[in-house]
Amino acid sequence: MTNDQAIAASDLIDNPSPRCACMVVLDTSGSMSGQPIRELNDGLQRFLESLNRNEVAACSVEVGVITAGQQVDVVLPFVSAMNVDGFQRFDASGPTPLGAAVELALDTLEKRKGEYRKTGVAYYQPWLVVISDGAPTDHWQSAAQRAKTLSGNRKMVALAVGVQGADMQVLGEFSNRPAIPLDGLKFGEFFEWLSASMSRVSASASTASRVDLPPMDSWANI
Repeated sequence: MTNDQAIAASDLIDNPSPRCACMVVLDTSGSMSGQPIRELNDGLQRFLESLNRNEVAACSVEVGVITAGQQVDVVLPFVSAMNVDGFQRFDASGPTPLGAAVELALDTLEKRKGEYRKTGVAYYQPWLVVISDGAPTDHWQSAAQRAKTLSGNRKMVALAVGVQGADMQVLGEFSNRPAIPLDGLKFGEFFEWLSASMSRVSASASTASRVDLPPMDSWANI
């Protein structure tokens, strides 16, 4: 067992709060270089800070981050927001192996749900968030179908967000709902919205209840 795995396992024992796992898949390909990758890094930091300002969300929301750039990397293994001790800022380079990144994300979410069940920790419907400014450069169709099926069966909330220039039709294949276009580079606003959504989920009375999400007008070009 790695140190990260040990931390994640002990956290389930030390902190029995119901969990909401949120896996974020980020396109860090070469086309994201410059201001986009800086804004993405800053936005993710705002997300973590915002979660930690909410006492319930800090204990209940587990965040994981996988990047799809030169290679697929687990930048942040699942951990409660309150236990995130910063993260290494990522650079932009290479192609967009989004299919492989989403496949790994789905496997990781399924494994984490199994760990919840094994330790008797209740959990909310997990989230998969995919952000890209282009289109996958690998074989993405099977991963997309898997994500769409899970979200369509209400086993997961899947949200695909397209930065300007993204292939919105392809991104929409990763969810049972259409992909949402980001307005400019409003990553900070998007991640604040995501934090508010996670906070609402973690504050709901039942893990089976449906939660109304905040309006998207601060960040979405819709």
